[in-house]
Amino acid sequence: MRESGSGTPSGDVFRGLATLTPLQVLRFLDSGPRGLVEARAEELLARFGENTLPASRSVSWPRRVAGGLRDPFTTVLLCLGLVSAAVASWGTACVILFLVAVSCVLRAGGERRAEQSMAALRELVATTATVLRRTDEQAQPLPREIPVDLLVPGDVIRLGPGDLVPADVRLLRASGLTVHQAALTGESAPVPKYPVDAPEDPCTDLLGQPQLCFQGSSVASGNASAVVVATGARTRFAAAHGDIGRKRERTEFDRSVHGISWILIRFMLLTPPLVLMANAALRGRGLETLPFAVAVAVGLTPEMLPVIITTVQARGAALLARAGVIVKRLPALHDLGAVDVLCLDKTGTLTQDRPVVERSLDARGRPDPQVLNWAAVNAWWTLQLADLPVPDVLDEAILDAAQTCGIDLMEHEGVATLPFDPVRRLATAVVRRPARLGTHTLVVKGAVEDVLERCVLEEAERDRLLALAAREAESGLRVIAVARAERPARLGTYGVNDERGLAFSGFVTLRDALAPTAADALGALAHRGVAVKILTGDHPGTAARVCRELGLDAGEVVTAARLDELSERELADLAGRSTVFARCTPAHKARIVAALRARGHTTGFFGDGVNDLPALHAADVGICPRDAVDMARESADVVLAEKDLTAIDQAITAGRGSSGNIATYLRITLSSNLGNVIAMLGAGLLLPFLPMLPLQVLAQNLCFDAAQLAFAYDRPDPATLRRPTVLKPRAFLRFITGFGLLNAATDLATFGVLALALHGTTAADSEAAFHGGWFTENLLTQALVMLLLRSGRRTAERGAPGPVRLAATALAAIGVLLPLTPLGPWLGMTALPPVYYLLLGLVLALYAAGLAVAKARYDKRHADA
Repeated sequence: MRESGSGTPSGDVFRGLATLTPLQVLRFLDSGPRGLVEARAEELLARFGENTLPASRSVSWPRRVAGGLRDPFTTVLLCLGLVSAAVASWGTACVILFLVAVSCVLRAGGERRAEQSMAALRELVATTATVLRRTDEQAQPLPREIPVDLLVPGDVIRLGPGDLVPADVRLLRASGLTVHQAALTGESAPVPKYPVDAPEDPCTDLLGQPQLCFQGSSVASGNASAVVVATGARTRFAAAHGDIGRKRERTEFDRSVHGISWILIRFMLLTPPLVLMANAALRGRGLETLPFAVAVAVGLTPEMLPVIITTVQARGAALLARAGVIVKRLPALHDLGAVDVLCLDKTGTLTQDRPVVERSLDARGRPDPQVLNWAAVNAWWTLQLADLPVPDVLDEAILDAAQTCGIDLMEHEGVATLPFDPVRRLATAVVRRPARLGTHTLVVKGAVEDVLERCVLEEAERDRLLALAAREAESGLRVIAVARAERPARLGTYGVNDERGLAFSGFVTLRDALAPTAADALGALAHRGVAVKILTGDHPGTAARVCRELGLDAGEVVTAARLDELSERELADLAGRSTVFARCTPAHKARIVAALRARGHTTGFFGDGVNDLPALHAADVGICPRDAVDMARESADVVLAEKDLTAIDQAITAGRGSSGNIATYLRITLSSNLGNVIAMLGAGLLLPFLPMLPLQVLAQNLCFDAAQLAFAYDRPDPATLRRPTVLKPRAFLRFITGFGLLNAATDLATFGVLALALHGTTAADSEAAFHGGWFTENLLTQALVMLLLRSGRRTAERGAPGPVRLAATALAAIGVLLPLTPLGPWLGMTALPPVYYLLLGLVLALYAAGLAVAKARYDKRHADA
């Protein structure tokens, strides 16, 4: 076998093969019409490898766990843990390092489960191919079913209806072969394929060459034998998208969490030096306050953030997996919740992969059921009398319509047939009609231009009929012409020369069958504030018609030719206000998605073919169905069990629920922590002793952190599910500042209550009592914040106590009881007089009222926005 480059035809060499005759191609591949010998096939398999697409390599557990440290907040927590260990604050160091380890393990486990689910999906779509192989040179070739990954260049394979094209092939023989290339080009209509000695225009795009079929396409109708010319990574399927593995741009989740993390990181890096300098200047304390300074920084840190985020996302991904939705990349769950624009193809998503008859028209454009009758007669007897019955999707649609209309197809007797030929684009059935002895009726059905060319018509009439068909096509319909001719009965065979002198009967128009759930799913997406953009390779009229039938305002349909004339800024403006983009190439789809992202939208793209790969990679969230091509499944972030928009709505809802819980956790913990840190800094400068010992800070943080795990299981408010969830750093900063100051004011009021309640006690007793009183107040205020600031509060309170309410109750109980237990003195705390608890109850009541008022104002302002 002659080799070029990597050993199989590719690039210019492959284009050169397209210009050769079938015999020359077989000689180039050292093969023949009888196929390869088994020993030769094994040699080629060892040389070129299996016929599989390049897949992402599995990542080891240690690398997965270490990968969790790339998160900036996890890195900062690790650094704080090491600093705590350096200053001998072993308890703080152990807890922080434990939380870092838990977060990394949870994230690695979720990604590993997603990878295993994807491996299971790949097994579900594994397929075989029918190949001609010989045991030795003298043996006869035997057709065998072998796994597609064992195919090699030079293998001769057979293709039939419904088969996937397992590699790039050159046709040797074909009968009525049409191929779906939607996965490669986005064009929904089957493409005729047939062998030729050499193309008329060798410069034509390879996908347009009739003698070539490519991996990723499927046989719609007909039969063929072909020789494999490229396999695996050398196919056009893989080579055209070799850059899919490049590093993705940061998504909405990455940008938002990183923004919030770096705001907190600046505060945390600034806090210890300020504490040290203030205590040294005002209190004369030196490095002995370093553990306290580190504890203050830890107090500002939402230690549970990586754990909460990973737990929430893993739980959401697990719930979606039960519904058949696999989230491969856990942060993609938040990106789903933030999606406000969903881009998708029309074919197979809004429509089914089959046409249905719209109506039948006579030559004047008026409804005429007789035209459908003759079209059904043609379809039925062409199928019945063919040597190899091959149902075509258009014929099936016509026969379904005829059955619905009660047409009796057995009324006529079939005599002969000329099956559909992609070259002449016609199918002819010859029938004997009742009471028409001595006469045969030729019923011809096919492409409008080819049928009219064979009809007896004046030039003006032919032009009028062509214009009528063009108008129907512009409205988004597929048009088939029907004609008839009466011939004297004969015993001889019929040929293409008999398809002349026809009388035109009329047109049959067909439309794409709508997906049953598409209209409801589009309505649900609109209700959730998600705009839908249709990016299709189909005719503009077809796309617009589908949108109208689904109740989607198509507006002005933008064609790819117009996109080529626009700058990036102009395209971003056009993409924001347009809904349908037709005749799109893969590059156009990716460019539109990138333009929408440039306008600040969080985009999702739903696709299943090779032509969708650039757009899947360009979107914030790439989504594909389980039966998508292998490379699309590898590139996507989310894989659906079914090609159903309803599943996307479920995924977006789950994403918003998870994002809502994460946002609630961040608001509550950061506002509470900020208030505590402000109060801690103020008390540290006013009091002759440290306001809270490092061990007490650690105990408080442990209790609060453990309680906040409940947010991973909280039910968010339905209002959260009705709009995209975006974590905006500035909005978070305003929220935590406002509520943090309210919390700090409550702490300062508590200091006054403590001063009043502890008046007259000794210094030693006052310090332990102060620590116990503030510890109790801190946990009680944090319990109130958990109950009053969470987004799902109103929903949860209508039913049984939810996890957050139970956790807040436990937190409050610990705050009140812990200083009274034997652990209290060990932690440096003691019980307080009863008057303190009475006064504290009054302060907490005022704080709860303030929280409720502030939250109501925030909700109103947020709803108006």
